[in-house]
Amino acid sequence: MRLFVFGLGYTATRLATALEARGWIVSGTTRESFTGREPDLAAATHILSSIPPDGDTDPVLEAYGAALARTGAWLGYLSSTGVYGDTEGAWVDETAPIGTGRRAARAQADAGWLALGARVFRLPGIYGPGRSALDRIPEFRVHAPGQVFSRIHVDDIVAGVIAGLDGPPGAYNLADDEPAPQAEVIAHACRLLGRVPPPLVALDEAQLSAKARAFYGENRRVSNLKAKRLLGWRPRYANYRLGLRALSATTSPATTSTVPPAAIHDQR
Repeated sequence: MRLFVFGLGYTATRLATALEARGWIVSGTTRESFTGREPDLAAATHILSSIPPDGDTDPVLEAYGAALARTGAWLGYLSSTGVYGDTEGAWVDETAPIGTGRRAARAQADAGWLALGARVFRLPGIYGPGRSALDRIPEFRVHAPGQVFSRIHVDDIVAGVIAGLDGPPGAYNLADDEPAPQAEVIAHACRLLGRVPPPLVALDEAQLSAKARAFYGENRRVSNLKAKRLLGWRPRYANYRLGLRALSATTSPATTSTVPPAAIHDQR
């Protein structure tokens, strides 16, 4: 089995490591350098893209859409649950319309990969080693009553994509079982670190960047039932408490930094 990856970043690199341990041959490229890859696509049995849109277009589809359609390889794309927009806290699954929120370009790319017969994995906030609330504590927590977010441990994404290697084409939400307020997650991380949680500040009073404020402009609970049913996937870290507890065993409080709240939300 040969996997070629557009965008060997945080998540895709962990996937590559897992597959190489199973005897796969994995190669790939970064976002900055992915031209001239037709020979790699022709040799690949599986192709995955984790590169987000650049402006209004998906750079991989723009450069290789026709080639991807001809390969006959398994195709995968790491998308975002942001394509669903705001559901006012209601549960949302893969039958819901996309493209109504702030991720219009992402929704267009999502649809483009689906049209090619790809497995499209829609991901919420990603956390894992070196990238969790244990590593970066904001100066304050935003108090937004009723606001929840879904999230997913990076290793559960890896497991979901591997399960999708044998699954039918289509969209799959890979999210944990328990959407929760961001402020609650930060408070729990502080307790694990033995730190006092930062103060709560009302959303209307918080001085957030436009991007960070947009983060709080959407409120949804992401259902993972389709992935469980069709792929046989189950998140190992079914909620943020399990995920943070596992990460805390290898996280030193001395390495935790304090950052502006915008830095926390913008990385999502």
